[in-house]
Amino acid sequence: MSKQSRVLVLCNPEKPEARAAMESVIACISREALVVASGAVTENKEWLGRNPDRIIVLGGDGSILAVARELQDRQVPIIGVNFGKLGFLAEFSFEELQNNAGRILTDSALVSRRMMLTTEVARNGQGYGDSLAVNDCVVHAGPPFRMIELSIAVNGEYLTSVSGDGLVLATPTGSTAQNMSAGGPILAPGARAIVVSPISPHSLTHRPLVVAADAVIEVLARRVNEGTTAVIDGQISFPLGPGDRLTVRQAAYDFQLVRNPGQAQWHTLTQKLKWGQ
Repeated sequence: MSKQSRVLVLCNPEKPEARAAMESVIACISREALVVASGAVTENKEWLGRNPDRIIVLGGDGSILAVARELQDRQVPIIGVNFGKLGFLAEFSFEELQNNAGRILTDSALVSRRMMLTTEVARNGQGYGDSLAVNDCVVHAGPPFRMIELSIAVNGEYLTSVSGDGLVLATPTGSTAQNMSAGGPILAPGARAIVVSPISPHSLTHRPLVVAADAVIEVLARRVNEGTTAVIDGQISFPLGPGDRLTVRQAAYDFQLVRNPGQAQWHTLTQKLKWGQ
């Protein structure tokens, strides 16, 4: 007899429909796997010690981003059940989970490995803020909303200085988020690269740039506002003052996401963002 998968079920407590569906989800997958724990994404993180083989997240993409960062180096495949809006990462509906539970919980061929970033903000040479990023790290000009000036270096070599409303540093997974809104390129989710996209640059020549995944990107805050921040995945923020340095590089471990076997690779892009239509 094959070993039962150990499954953790988490929900976004701010979505009543996700909370209401939790018992039904547990009943559905209990026929295929051992549910080791369940609860809200925001509750205490004792679930980290339950050693799950899969984590089912009921909510939207934001819930998945939060769980992936919390896992740190203990990444396990995440199954996203969409109770949000677009659902780029939360690929499954409740019905699709019910109909394909056995395969979704066990088939390693459905697991997509995606690079993440590590980010660190330093002031006077001392780090004071660090985080994983699944989607992106975005420098926002912030109040009072004057243009800011940032210097960018790649692998220790000066690249450019850009004046504008900020800067997006994105993974391929995050290339369809703020990077896309800033005019940056869309990358295949499994690609290995980092996108550098200025936000509203005060120049006709500052275009988005794609660098190798092993590049180390340093951003020096030359002229910033009182409210300038570095924002991770739209959820965590660190203030950026004059002379502060933001360092971004590839994380040592990957974010793992279970793909929907009923969807083509570019389904979300074409069907939800209407790309090319």
